[in-house]
Amino acid sequence: MVATSPSVSDVAAESAVLGITPFDQRLGQPLTKHPITVLQINLGRRCNLACTHCHVEAGPKRTEELSETVCNQLIEVIRRYPSIATVDLTGGAPEMNYGFRPLVEAARAAGKAVMVRTNLTIFFEPGYGDLPEYFARHQLQVVASMPCYLEKNVNQQRGSGVYDASIRALQWLNQLGYGQAPNLKLDLVYNPPVPRTAEFSLTPSQAKLEADYRAYLHAHFGIAFNQLYTLTNLPIGRVKQALIAQDLYEPYLQFLSQHHNAATVANVMCRDQLSVDYLGNLYDCDFNQMEGVPCRLPNGQPFTVADLLTDEGLNQLQTVQTRPYCYGCTAGSGSSCGGALVNDPATNSGASIYPSRSATSRMNTARSSASWDFRPASTTS
Repeated sequence: MVATSPSVSDVAAESAVLGITPFDQRLGQPLTKHPITVLQINLGRRCNLACTHCHVEAGPKRTEELSETVCNQLIEVIRRYPSIATVDLTGGAPEMNYGFRPLVEAARAAGKAVMVRTNLTIFFEPGYGDLPEYFARHQLQVVASMPCYLEKNVNQQRGSGVYDASIRALQWLNQLGYGQAPNLKLDLVYNPPVPRTAEFSLTPSQAKLEADYRAYLHAHFGIAFNQLYTLTNLPIGRVKQALIAQDLYEPYLQFLSQHHNAATVANVMCRDQLSVDYLGNLYDCDFNQMEGVPCRLPNGQPFTVADLLTDEGLNQLQTVQTRPYCYGCTAGSGSSCGGALVNDPATNSGASIYPSRSATSRMNTARSSASWDFRPASTTS
């Protein structure tokens, strides 16, 4: 069931209480939708980790996941719309939730680029040891959570032992050609620590941090990757809970609002994507999904996957549902599921991670020259 969204007046009142200008008012007009090219599917809340920065609040005890009915509807949507160039699979750990492989295979058969947002450690859980080879066989773009290149910081955010498993997983992917072969793209995602004091700072330069990651991971572990994407912690989910516990929720939102960058608005991800939850409800982005703010049709009704299978089609939405936390996507260089939104000078930082449809051409079979094997002993290909 879809949560009831606040009215425009309610959003304005909430913004006033928080001491910030309502997002649409700051823009001077409603944020409009563009043609939809990305379908992001949240397959469920189940995950083998319970990270402190997780806005989904995923974990091993969560059981919510895609149903067979919704999975079949999504497969039909993927087949029906050539304009959807990219299917972006997330969770939880998407690999652990119902429908992951059927959606991968349907999307690849339809010529779509497929991204999987993985925590890497899932490769070493019982029953998932074939995932790296599966990813390579289907030419999936791997977007891997790696909140820092230093062990202490990663384990603090994600749990003891996660860093070591992540390094072994990245080496395994490199052995298969990821980060090296043209059609085996491996991108990493940086999440800053959750603020603990009012000494807030903007997310570091994506280009500079990528250079630091690349130098450290190559020098210490021989790891290669394509790009790093820096994200801002939006004040929702576990981040919101932590901020409230420290009396930092309102100050953090004010900080984000004060650093709003109008140049980022043209590229915010909510304009050309739809986010789908495990029940088949549609949202402008994954953040709205977690906050229960569904897409609204011009008549005010919620928008669902079933509506995509009617004659009205894909592009029925006119405006994005905005909330105070939207400033998290427009502060500084901007933030999205594809990293920064504004290019750093003389770099390609901030370019979309969503590949063009031409990027889904025949796989280059080049393989790493490394001969070691990072698979767990019990795993067979």
